Amino acid sequence: MERPIGFWLALVDRLITDQFNAAMEEHGVTRRQWQLLNVLAETPATTTQLAEAFPDAVIEPSTGGAVAGESPPEETTGEDIAELTESRWISLDDGSYSLTDLGRSSVLKLTEIVERNRDLIAEGISPAEYEATLDVLRRMASNLGWDDTEQ
Repeated sequence: MERPIGFWLALVDRLITDQFNAAMEEHGVTRRQWQLLNVLAETPATTTQLAEAFPDAVIEPSTGGAVAGESPPEETTGEDIAELTESRWISLDDGSYSLTDLGRSSVLKLTEIVERNRDLIAEGISPAEYEATLDVLRRMASNLGWDDTEQ
């Protein structure tokens, strides 16, 4: 029996997420921390700018903590910022967070791990097949009402 596309999409999504989370966890980093490190690898940012980069998180800009009275996500950006600061991967200077030397070297190492995982996912798939798969998925999303300007 041929399985429907929904099965394959859900399965591949779960496997990618599980593999990524395990790889990051092995190095003491959560997915959101990895995302924060990537933002800061581009340019220093204030707590407010980091919060804007992750609108699903609940942050109190003045303290970096969760907003009182709100039901914060399991991991708030404020907690992640605090952990990365405590680990000396990022520092706060003149109101902006930036990567430390340790943070920069860690991002380079983690980037290599992420790239190896991406290579593993695409193993045995030609670049043309990979691009065709992405194109088909984009068109399916569009058929279902997704607007690519939403990002």
